[in-house]
Amino acid sequence: MKRIRVALLHLLPIAGDIQYNQHLIEKAVKLAAAKNVEWIITPELAVSGLQFSQKIGTSWIKRQPDEWMNHFRDLVKSINTNVFIGCPEKSEDGELYNSVFVINRKGELIGRQRKSATISDGWCHTGSIIETIKLEGIRLGIMICADAYTDKIANTLLVKGAQIIVAPSSWGPGLHGPNGEWEQRSIDTGLPIFVCNRTGEDETVTFWEAESLIIKNGKRLLSHKSVKSAILTFDWDVEKMDLISSKFQVEYLS
Repeated sequence: MKRIRVALLHLLPIAGDIQYNQHLIEKAVKLAAAKNVEWIITPELAVSGLQFSQKIGTSWIKRQPDEWMNHFRDLVKSINTNVFIGCPEKSEDGELYNSVFVINRKGELIGRQRKSATISDGWCHTGSIIETIKLEGIRLGIMICADAYTDKIANTLLVKGAQIIVAPSSWGPGLHGPNGEWEQRSIDTGLPIFVCNRTGEDETVTFWEAESLIIKNGKRLLSHKSVKSAILTFDWDVEKMDLISSKFQVEYLS
């Protein structure tokens, strides 16, 4: 049986406090790596918080990898794991994107996905390229938060050979909160979905009841919500594409 151990970082970032969030991510990644995980996944925009632009604007956003991202890549290499990191970026032509980057054990930035469903985000452009990423023999796709609203992203990832969909999110309950979208995308594609959500609150959005989830065939196999940052660890059978763990192993960050 081939298995992978995955850690979801169910974090409480502070909107606009980049230094605090970077420190929180580094601390959580180090603790997760001590659990011998193969993948570490952060929420959407873990570096900035969701509604950062209302506090600090966008002039600070750089092309990636910037100085901190290179530092973080060295950290990932030193702890010998793979990390999915949610971070804003500036493209070569100056456009801004809500992106997720994949860094492998060698500290190499091997892929990125730019969010497509950006109508309500305001500060960023719409990502137009949807590609899968091969990570240590597993073909995966990334579906960022509201990209799950329709079947477009998930179905495209399926056609391009994805075996697992990773869904970094900052999506709390409420008027426009998740309402079965992740479950439906898993039914549409037949693919498992690893949802890494967050807790806390930003300017106008509350995440205290937001859930990180493991979903297969429309069913929530594991779920977690909390008022503190937490590392959620589980084991996954890659051959059967099924859950091994009966529950998340939870470690809260002080």
